[in-house]
Amino acid sequence: MARWLPRSTDLTRFCQKLNRVKTLEDDMMETSFNRCLSTIDLTLLGIGGMVGSGLYVLTGTVAKEIAGPAVIVSFIIAGFASLLAALCYAEFGARVPKTGSAYMFTYVSVGEIWAFLIGWNVLLEYMIGGAAVARAWSGYLDSIFNHKIKNFTETHVGAWQVPFLAHYPDFLAAAILLVATTFISFGAKVSSWLNHVFSAISMGVILFILIMGFVLAQPKNWSTQEGGFAPYGLSGIMAGTATCFYAFVGFDVIAASSEEARNPQRAVPRAIAFSLGLATGAYILVSVVLTLMVPWHTLDPESALADAFYRRGYAWAGFLVAAGSICAMNTVLLSNLFSLPRIVYAMAEDGLFFQVFSRVHPRTQVPVVGIVVFGLLMALLALVFDLEALVQFLSIGTLLAYTFVAASIIVLRFQQQKGDVPVPVAGGRPNPEPHEGPSSSELKEYESFSDKLQLVDRDKSKEQREPGQLKAAFEPYLEFLSDFYPGEVVTVAVVTLMVSAICLCSILVFGNTHLHLPTWSYSLLLVLFSLGFLLSLLLIWVHEQQHSTQTFQIPLVPLSPALSIILNIYLMLKLSYMTWLRFAIWLLLGLLVYFGYGIWHSKENLRELQPQRVSARYVVFPGSSLEERVQAVQPSSQPATGLPDTDIDDCKR
Repeated sequence: MARWLPRSTDLTRFCQKLNRVKTLEDDMMETSFNRCLSTIDLTLLGIGGMVGSGLYVLTGTVAKEIAGPAVIVSFIIAGFASLLAALCYAEFGARVPKTGSAYMFTYVSVGEIWAFLIGWNVLLEYMIGGAAVARAWSGYLDSIFNHKIKNFTETHVGAWQVPFLAHYPDFLAAAILLVATTFISFGAKVSSWLNHVFSAISMGVILFILIMGFVLAQPKNWSTQEGGFAPYGLSGIMAGTATCFYAFVGFDVIAASSEEARNPQRAVPRAIAFSLGLATGAYILVSVVLTLMVPWHTLDPESALADAFYRRGYAWAGFLVAAGSICAMNTVLLSNLFSLPRIVYAMAEDGLFFQVFSRVHPRTQVPVVGIVVFGLLMALLALVFDLEALVQFLSIGTLLAYTFVAASIIVLRFQQQKGDVPVPVAGGRPNPEPHEGPSSSELKEYESFSDKLQLVDRDKSKEQREPGQLKAAFEPYLEFLSDFYPGEVVTVAVVTLMVSAICLCSILVFGNTHLHLPTWSYSLLLVLFSLGFLLSLLLIWVHEQQHSTQTFQIPLVPLSPALSIILNIYLMLKLSYMTWLRFAIWLLLGLLVYFGYGIWHSKENLRELQPQRVSARYVVFPGSSLEERVQAVQPSSQPATGLPDTDIDDCKR
């Protein structure tokens, strides 16, 4: 029986395969895409992804049913929470200017299987999101014409009463998706130009709403006679925050487009900051004018803005609001159709998804196969499926991606940069302080002279430490941590931090309602898991991190990503159990695809299978001065060959 069990070495090798990270090219600016997008293009793409139908529907719904006029505070808190996630995307987009967004960021820092699952969830998120917006677009346009399109379809085509299917086929929603797919396939510049047009109209309508709204504002609508500013109290504000948070989903289209940006190191962080700031300002100001125009408890959740103008005697303004809403939904459609094929392309290019999706059209320089295939799938979803039950699935996929990107920021920030770490001697642990002067018994081994061997004018001071090493100030107190490989303690601390965050949020969400914990145990568990979270955070902070002035870096690491992690986990646990059930089923399907195709065709797997040819290794022996003697040593599998004297002399010089 025991001989059928896998050996520990096989399990270790298998786990290493699952957690291998992507090897980045030396020139990350090289791409088969067309780098044609400016900061303005990326900013408008981000605004188009965030300022959609939510501005015209979500503000009224939250104001009437959840928070009252305090929806303004909800949007402020939600905007700040989104900023934490957006800054993580901004740093990664500047450091790794490759398409793929959260999938790519997870692959280069956490591991392959986690990156695949993130990408797999993002695929479904974009497909359902695009199809849902198309149906909302169709329904909004149909309502302008008194539902004549719906009545005509039900009369001549028929209505369905089948679970998970729509009541009638929505041909209009499918048609708008096919038209949008056609425009997207013409190239990034055409897509950007079309987004500019719709965004300009949408922002013009928003500006009109703000000017007219402030003219018609009545401060008495916030008075105690109408229920006050925060009729639902703090709980209503926080519940509104959880709902408003999803209004800002969409800025990741900027990170997904970084491979088509002219100067991603500067354009991506700026575009994310500008678009998130403008979107937050738009949501806050529209909420202000909406709740000042009419009493919050009389709002129509379905069409709050149009109804508010109608009740104030400006019925004609309703047509402008309708035009702005349709243009805003068009920008969201373009954002979804623009991002989805590029994430599929990134997965296919890495070998984790079917290779056909990695083809780039030589003329338009876009992944046209992915655009067409997933555009058709999105149109099919909008045509026949009832998407209301699946819309909540969007939240869990987005929040999971945000969580992994935040964790990836911490892991990557405390890793040594490429080329910093010397190649370890076989069977030995690498020297955790490569810049320290070695003792007479220590040897340093290198594969080549070009990027590893630097013998002259090397700073051997103990104060110069690499990322992931313990800070010098804490070494007398935490000396036992110095024995670990740089970044190893940080990785374990990140895992502990995430586990503590999950446990802490579980107690907060389910402790009183589902678990019915007594007060003493509820308080004790909160204290224990809070201490675990804070100690993990402290353990990360006492290590050195990378400091770069060339690209944008999120401030207050690891605190900022840690706050983003705990907030995202809290919001995920607030979702319904049916959402988690659907999420689990979709994850199982993804694992079948990964273990059936991705793990075998992964480029990292193929790279591991290639024989590593090493002609000679070079060992640096410590010397009494800045000059060090170099001697060639041979791998055990190769015959001995000498190192030419000229090479040694060059090295000494």
